Amino acid sequence: MYGFAGRLANYFIDSKLTPIIILVSLALGLFAIVATPKEEEPQIIVPMIDIMIAYPGATPEEVERRVVAPLEKKLWELKDIEYIYSASMEGMAIVTARFYVGTNPVKALVDLNTKMMSAMDVAPPGVILPPLVKPKSIDDVPILTLTLWGKNYDSYDLRRMAEALENEIKKVQNVADVFIVGGRPREIRIILDPNRLSAYRISPLYIAQLIQSANAQTVSGKIVQGGKEFVVRTGEFLKSKEDVENIVVGVFGGRPVYLKDVATVVDGPSEVKDYVLMGFGPKHEEKGIKGVKPGELYPAVT
Repeated sequence: MYGFAGRLANYFIDSKLTPIIILVSLALGLFAIVATPKEEEPQIIVPMIDIMIAYPGATPEEVERRVVAPLEKKLWELKDIEYIYSASMEGMAIVTARFYVGTNPVKALVDLNTKMMSAMDVAPPGVILPPLVKPKSIDDVPILTLTLWGKNYDSYDLRRMAEALENEIKKVQNVADVFIVGGRPREIRIILDPNRLSAYRISPLYIAQLIQSANAQTVSGKIVQGGKEFVVRTGEFLKSKEDVENIVVGVFGGRPVYLKDVATVVDGPSEVKDYVLMGFGPKHEEKGIKGVKPGELYPAVT
């Protein structure tokens, strides 16, 4: 005697509809495979917003207690927030709000800004307002990573090459963001001579203001001629060591005093902020890499 399963099996074995049901099932399966959208990088909407708050002179404990904790409490009032991450450090805090999957990014940014602005009046004295708000998403991850290295190049030369390459990559259509890690970027350092400053009666703060104003370009006006409009710009950005050296910082004895008269200007690499090193294993020659030693590290820029 058969149970329910046995009787059902016998029915389909003897039924003439069974082949038709199988064919229909296969057809539906093939249609589902073809019709289902497929993407190499699926678009998953997960809005995330960074809030950077400056609190000069405050310890990490003070930043956590007086800034981060009240802000987190305020942000939790938003119903679409799933997680809140925070980092408190000397004179600064970074709070990251992560919203639920599928939340509208524009709505998330507007709601967060509205909630944060409503708490501005209770910010402790000394906090620099408004805070910096920077939205980001799950798509803000590197898709292509390029590393430049060379046994005959130092980190400064590699950084200059990487910056030139960065400018070219940014011209490629649909590239969202390009950034460089490693190497030492170009920096023009100004080393003031206290004795010369005292002799010419010039203060360091005054020199800093002059350098800032010299490194600017402004629109001075417009000229309309022959049905055409020409924009007049004055000033120019500082581009070289010589441009910096020839900034006039004062007048003494009836002649101009240049920055090079009271300071030493050095055009070269800045201090190292992050390191990227390239190393090779014992089978590097099989990949066509020659002239390097296994286990030795070489400067690189990513």
